[in-house]
Amino acid sequence: MILPRDSFAPRLSAYYATLGLATGFGMPFFPLWLEYKGLDAAAIGIVLAAPMVVRIVCVPLATRLADRANALRAAIMIGAVGALLGHVLIGFSSGFLAILASVALASVFFTPGYPLTDAYALRGLADRRLAYGPIRLWASAAYIGANIGGGFLLASIPRADIIWLLVSAFAAGVVGATLLLPLAPHPHHKAGPHPSAKILWTSPVFVAALIACSLVQASHAVFYGFSTIDWTGKGLADTTVGALWAIGIVAEIMLFAASGFLSKFIGPLAFVVIGACGAVLRWGLMATDPPLLLLPVLQCLHALSFTSTHLGAMQFLARVVPIGLGATAQGDFNAAQAVVFSLAMGFSGSLFHAFGDLAYGVMAFMALAGLAAAVAAYTLGRARPGL
Repeated sequence: MILPRDSFAPRLSAYYATLGLATGFGMPFFPLWLEYKGLDAAAIGIVLAAPMVVRIVCVPLATRLADRANALRAAIMIGAVGALLGHVLIGFSSGFLAILASVALASVFFTPGYPLTDAYALRGLADRRLAYGPIRLWASAAYIGANIGGGFLLASIPRADIIWLLVSAFAAGVVGATLLLPLAPHPHHKAGPHPSAKILWTSPVFVAALIACSLVQASHAVFYGFSTIDWTGKGLADTTVGALWAIGIVAEIMLFAASGFLSKFIGPLAFVVIGACGAVLRWGLMATDPPLLLLPVLQCLHALSFTSTHLGAMQFLARVVPIGLGATAQGDFNAAQAVVFSLAMGFSGSLFHAFGDLAYGVMAFMALAGLAAAVAAYTLGRARPGL
């Protein structure tokens, strides 16, 4: 079914922007609020790890329930309201155990946000023959806007109010979720038993693509965890470090924007192969302690290591997953990536402490393993049109 153009895309773009706002406020500034609440470094680390643990369990469960009920939009709305109320509860919590419990509860609702929204987006955009990337870029744009805007706001508000920035972002998310249009029913979706997720896990190309994307995305662990510490330790100013991070996000946005055109020539699994190649090159060069002049160029490779891999995964799922399993496939991909990334992040600290920049070399080998899986998926997918 091909639907006429309507307000689906701008409404979805606005909702993606609210997700980016929440992430953009939360990732850099929530630890400062935890510090203000009196938590030490170890306690902060445990609290920040809680959403990752919850994500592994709750995302596959939430996405399966959404598929079984054929209620993606409703699941998004429930998640948005729950995330808002959960963060209000966090704001009124004090002490390590209370904060940890409230963060875990809020995580039940906000961690399925991206996979549910991606599943909703892929289905609705396919019905309208619209590209995913130009819509998804608004999350990235809002993320960098929240990073910059939050930095300015912190100069004029006390740290105690950081949590309310997050609450405001999730409140915007509730509004955005209510404005999402219902998905059109698929006339070729027959009544009967709901398809089993075993269909996905018995598909060699699905498993190979999942392994590839999980390894390539997990290869970012050292960078996400320790690049800022590394660069500031070498004497780079905070503004320079911020600019380097911004370059990576801008490169990400540019590839998202161009993806609709590029997808006419590059298939989903080719995007994953390109992303894996970019990750191998990026981390291999980062392991050599590159000079400052080369760092902006390497940051542009974020468009490949992250964005190309993500685009390939989304387009792959849109083309191979049976009707009724869209959210389930998103949840399984998301949970698998969370498991592999958690393991990578767990040993990245020891690697960086022991070897410094050479830790990126291990990430390059991880990306190389991802490249091998991506090539395997590409080879398996060659027999299927559109892959």
